[in-house]
Amino acid sequence: MLEYLQRVFTRDLTAIRTELRAYSAEDVIWSCPPAITNSAGTLALHLTGNLQHFIGAQLGGSGYVRNRAAEFADRDVPLSELEARVDRTIEVVRKTLGEMSAQQLSMPYPLEFNGRQLPTGMFLLHLATHLAYHLGQIDYHRRTMTGDDRGVGVQSIPDLLDG
Repeated sequence: MLEYLQRVFTRDLTAIRTELRAYSAEDVIWSCPPAITNSAGTLALHLTGNLQHFIGAQLGGSGYVRNRAAEFADRDVPLSELEARVDRTIEVVRKTLGEMSAQQLSMPYPLEFNGRQLPTGMFLLHLATHLAYHLGQIDYHRRTMTGDDRGVGVQSIPDLLDG
């Protein structure tokens, strides 16, 4: 199961990088049409911060210190920095999940949520679906802002099989 989770996280984080590169110009990454509160850049910052914190720091002891407010407040971060954050997140997720044992999936996740603890495996599944949800928003944002209706991100099942 850990290998499968590792593949899904890697596939979807790689898709974020692909989506960001597909924008017609860097400034469009930070644009928001009416009624949309988060740009693709904001979502990329949020997702990398989220996974660095919940997987890297909490499970892997990476020492990452999250600044969630900055994930939603920072603007105009260069594409090269966004890509570097995605790449660092891929590395920390792969390393952390690669060092975990299958038994750890049934152990309580280190943090409580609303006074309750979840099994680590269930929380990792939550993180994977959270990533996929926001990746879909990034794809829709790119299509809306650029007028390009091509799918460029997740290439589906073959990406999981190739590991």
